[in-house]
Amino acid sequence: MSIGIRCGRLARRWALVAVVLLTAVGWTSLVHAQANNTTTNYVANIVGGVSIDPTGMLTSAVRSDKLRELRVELIPDAMKHMAGLRMISLRRLEAEIKRCAAENKPLPEAVSLLAGLQGVRYVLFYPEQNDIVVAGPAEGWVLDPRGYFVGVKSGRPVMLLDDLLVAVRAALRSPSVLSCSINPTAEGVRRVEAAMKQMKPGVDARTAAATIEEQLGPQRISINGVPDSSHFARVMVAADYRMKRISMGLEQAPVRGLPSYTEMAKPGVASNMSPRWWLEPDYQPLLRDENALAWELRGTAVRCMTENDFFDANGVARPSGRSDPVTQRWADLMTGRYQDLAQADPVFAQLQNCMDLAVVSSLIAKRRSVIDASQQFPILTGNDGGLSTIKLDAPKQVAPAASLAKKGKKTMIAAGGVQVNPWVLLDKAQTNAELTQVHQKLTAAKNISWWWD
Repeated sequence: MSIGIRCGRLARRWALVAVVLLTAVGWTSLVHAQANNTTTNYVANIVGGVSIDPTGMLTSAVRSDKLRELRVELIPDAMKHMAGLRMISLRRLEAEIKRCAAENKPLPEAVSLLAGLQGVRYVLFYPEQNDIVVAGPAEGWVLDPRGYFVGVKSGRPVMLLDDLLVAVRAALRSPSVLSCSINPTAEGVRRVEAAMKQMKPGVDARTAAATIEEQLGPQRISINGVPDSSHFARVMVAADYRMKRISMGLEQAPVRGLPSYTEMAKPGVASNMSPRWWLEPDYQPLLRDENALAWELRGTAVRCMTENDFFDANGVARPSGRSDPVTQRWADLMTGRYQDLAQADPVFAQLQNCMDLAVVSSLIAKRRSVIDASQQFPILTGNDGGLSTIKLDAPKQVAPAASLAKKGKKTMIAAGGVQVNPWVLLDKAQTNAELTQVHQKLTAAKNISWWWD
């Protein structure tokens, strides 16, 4: 069953847009991770309007009252205020996790939520202390009605320890581009084209939509670079899902100035050309000091990229290497409105958080040799097997939905995804001598906790 159909009055010439979509909010069963916080685990399964059943199919889900029953721990007083920079010592964070395990206690919520960190600005290496410090803006948090841990004042999601663990372990074990994509099958594309040729003008809109959805069939979801059962992976898939719904007009953008692609498109587009959009980091060049011990992330943003796919005679999508003006215009609007979208729909902010953590993890993988080999965070890196990450049902496929518009007789099958390549950002880093002073200023005192402002 499709998740929704946007129908208009069919003219003698009409278009049906077969859209790659996911489904509504998944408030499902508790997920378990060793030594992790129960509330945090539960909320980690609620991501951007996506629910996945044990077979890997994304399906609609009904909200549960379970979230209301969960008690959110009291935030330590010292963490409640907004901090322009909050520092986290990875060595001391590891020690805190180890202490909880030794005492057979769950991780404090503050640990699971990385002290309310909401982004990363600096990554600092301290060889003499065998430590790495991550610093960025932070504040106290609250569990909002949608199931996100967000800043009390800003409403922006806080980072999860689990996403950091997944990103670090992926960077160390199999450094690669992190990505997800949602694409139709070749068989489904061929069936859709055949069905379109057989349809007669004046056919009932809902009947036409149901026919196309049936012929297109489930879309395939692929995830690379991180485990497909991880929360990190689900954030990528969920962000792509929200973008697809907005682009195809099945859901109104929660911000002004972002019409759907179907509203913007004009008649006359070739029937075998379909838009592809994907999200990727759009950062200014990283800065580092001369010794590569201090690194600064600047201008962190997300860009929507695009090109048109060309479906060959066998229904296989072939990148065309180009984009039409309307498709490019929608991508530019998505980029320009991304920060507002991130405020209105937390999954877009979660994706940017994951991108930051991917950069942090690639830096750790590339520069950790400056730390004593015997002190290289065996718990965080997973080398001692002490702390497992959250395991969710992996997304494998998704049912289509159809959107009808009067644009001339054509079929567009939207595709795309998310692509994060932190390694290229490291390679393009620029040297800045001022970071030496930052490195000296932000070092932790001997008697300080695992975090400080």
